[in-house]
Amino acid sequence: MSNSHKTIGKFISLVLRHQPEAANLELDADGYVSCQALIDGCRARGFALDQAALAEIVRTNDKQRYSFNADCTKIRANQGHSIKNVDLGLQAVAPPALLYHGTTRQRADKILALDNDTAGLRPQSRQHVHLSADITTAQKVGSRHGKPYILTVRAGAAAEAGHVFYCSENNVWLADFVPAAFIDRPDGL
Repeated sequence: MSNSHKTIGKFISLVLRHQPEAANLELDADGYVSCQALIDGCRARGFALDQAALAEIVRTNDKQRYSFNADCTKIRANQGHSIKNVDLGLQAVAPPALLYHGTTRQRADKILALDNDTAGLRPQSRQHVHLSADITTAQKVGSRHGKPYILTVRAGAAAEAGHVFYCSENNVWLADFVPAAFIDRPDGL
């Protein structure tokens, strides 16, 4: 992906996940916006974008953040929304036994330091907690904030206890909340 496409891709991510108004857009209830409206909104902000470039950005995005509808006339982000009224139509799925959450030691201390009823992973400004199926991905996520510190989530046990997990189109695992009782630190503390 070219540097130009990376820059446009970051703007598209901002628009489709957090601030559609930045491109004068309004997402539908499923998080979609028409491709042409997105292209027009990006052009109005000074980004050179057409349908072919948009398709290339979606195809080459290393995190597979976006997806088109069946006829490629609409686009949306696959997860990570801070916009509360977006329904991605996710279905509850049985998770693997273990999932991982990349963070920093300081943030992990805060996640696990609250009283028993509220300690754990919460979505903060997003709709869901994001979890990874592998440690390498969790390390990449955690390194965005400093030295990565990987929490292990006993997702299978959490699901058995009634906590719901989802898997987005781009294979990011999501949960509404993961209690601290199902989270292990790498150092066993």
